[in-house]
Amino acid sequence: MIAFLSLILTIVLYWGAKRCYRLKPKVYLSPLLTAPLLIVALLVWTDTPYDSYQAGAKWLSDMLEPATIAFAVPLYKYFHILKKHAAEIIVSVLSGSVAAIVSSLFIARLLHLNMQIVDSLIPRSVTTPIAMGVSASIGGVPAITAVFVIMTGLLGSVIGPMVIRWLRIENDIARGVLLGTAAHGAGTSKAFEFSPITGTISSLSMILAALMTLGVAPWLVPVLAGVF
Repeated sequence: MIAFLSLILTIVLYWGAKRCYRLKPKVYLSPLLTAPLLIVALLVWTDTPYDSYQAGAKWLSDMLEPATIAFAVPLYKYFHILKKHAAEIIVSVLSGSVAAIVSSLFIARLLHLNMQIVDSLIPRSVTTPIAMGVSASIGGVPAITAVFVIMTGLLGSVIGPMVIRWLRIENDIARGVLLGTAAHGAGTSKAFEFSPITGTISSLSMILAALMTLGVAPWLVPVLAGVF
């Protein structure tokens, strides 16, 4: 019963948070921020163990991976643009993915975090399902990684548009790569607010960043750990 209520509660709170965000699109009303905070508050108030909540909510987490397939629709629609700019997109996303790994490790070591937290922080710029898998493969804690991913997405969806306006970036390819590589799903959602093409490029960049991080992180992290 608790598991079922947890599932319904999560859906209702997220739906309500999204409605509020549409009426007033302010960063502090983002569903990625308000829904988790409300859930945590309710769990604490009702003294509900996290394991009991997760028994129902895990079904939503399991849907993240198949939901990613939905990004194939805009990718197919604008395939001619993706093909034309394939080289620029691949090089840019690879550079951004490596920069994210290096900066994460550098900041973590600068703050003297223990190695398990460092490994949990490394895949923060990747979409949640793959980030958790990368985290587990390099010795991190997937649950902590999920928190870092959400924080990165929120910050990226706020700072990214500011950078775009400040640098006067009007090219759809550049905007899409920036938001998709740096802020994964949250950035992609923001990218579609610019234009369908920006959103599509962001979707592709997010997927490429995830694949590149999955392939690069396991061997790059040990090498960088010796440097830092």
